[in-house]
Amino acid sequence: MNTELMEALDLLEREKEISKEALFEAISNSLVTACKNHFKSADNVRVDIDRDTCEFHVIATKEVIELADDVMDPAIEISLDEARHIDPKAEVGGFVDVEINSKEFGRIATTNAKSVITQKIREEERNVVYNQFHAKEKDIITGVITRKVGRNLIINLGKADATLEENEMVPNEKYSSNERMKFFVLEVKSTPKGSKIKVSRTHPDLVRRLFEEEVTEIKDGTVEIMSIAREPGSRTKMAVISNNENVDPVGACVGVNGARVNAIVKELRGEKIDIICYDDNPGNLIKNALSPAQIVNVFADPDEKTANVVVPDSQLSLAIGKAGQNARLAAKLTNYKIDIKSETQAKDAYGFRIEDYMDDEEYDYEDEVEYTDEEGADVVEEAPETTEE
Repeated sequence: MNTELMEALDLLEREKEISKEALFEAISNSLVTACKNHFKSADNVRVDIDRDTCEFHVIATKEVIELADDVMDPAIEISLDEARHIDPKAEVGGFVDVEINSKEFGRIATTNAKSVITQKIREEERNVVYNQFHAKEKDIITGVITRKVGRNLIINLGKADATLEENEMVPNEKYSSNERMKFFVLEVKSTPKGSKIKVSRTHPDLVRRLFEEEVTEIKDGTVEIMSIAREPGSRTKMAVISNNENVDPVGACVGVNGARVNAIVKELRGEKIDIICYDDNPGNLIKNALSPAQIVNVFADPDEKTANVVVPDSQLSLAIGKAGQNARLAAKLTNYKIDIKSETQAKDAYGFRIEDYMDDEEYDYEDEVEYTDEEGADVVEEAPETTEE
């Protein structure tokens, strides 16, 4: 038993997570390379390795030639007398397996063989790291900020480093050396120099993954996240739905006394999170998305993906939000182009009071007739009443 080799392979497998089979392949290739360097040919050479004992044998298959003087290339030919010392049944024109003593290889051949093994170990080590982090692509991972390179940050992930580019940083977030944070893995590429990993702190799915980690009901599929709209560092809106009528999706995400959502807000360094109930009815969904503003009515066009929203005069600024943020996030969340007007603005724009039609089930915003007057101003009037026959 080759005890030293077995201990070395066990150590490599344990510390670098490189499979023994890959190492056996590296040893085999290195010995074949050594033969080629020593004998100038290795087409007739094979390496037999016992996986249990780590004993290895280098075998060259040679053609049997009748007389020693007729042997032109000792690397591939052998005389009949020598062949019969190995195999008494050997015949001219046949083949015999001759074991090669690897200790006879020259220094150059040995050095090249060592290089082959070392290169294989490095390749396998890179593959192990790549496979490990490729499995984390589009997921979150914890890393430690180590240094700044230009405008980018280098994040230590343990066995590899990742890059947090400037455009993936939250504008108002401070990053300190040796600080531990969670990141969203954008991309993992394999390169000759190792794995190239890009991470993000601004991606909307960072919020999604954090909720999947924190909320059991999301992890087991009871509650689903239908859509997320995010302005990193400021506010996120998230629409959720429950597949169990006994489970409140918003309550599940918030947690007892807000414990679950507060843990995520803390990880996001104080970013506000609005959680709303998803609704298949676009009008109801838009109404929920514009919370906390009160809504008088919503007129949504599913085909055009547009919606006109009317709010009380006192709620207009709240519905739009600071610098338009609430309306902007609601539009991203619902994928609708939303136009918000106060009741007074709606009356001036549409020529009638919206509240007069709030309880009229037959009223349809799409029944309005739009035309342009002589001065070029857009005017919207109510469609003429129709008389049933």
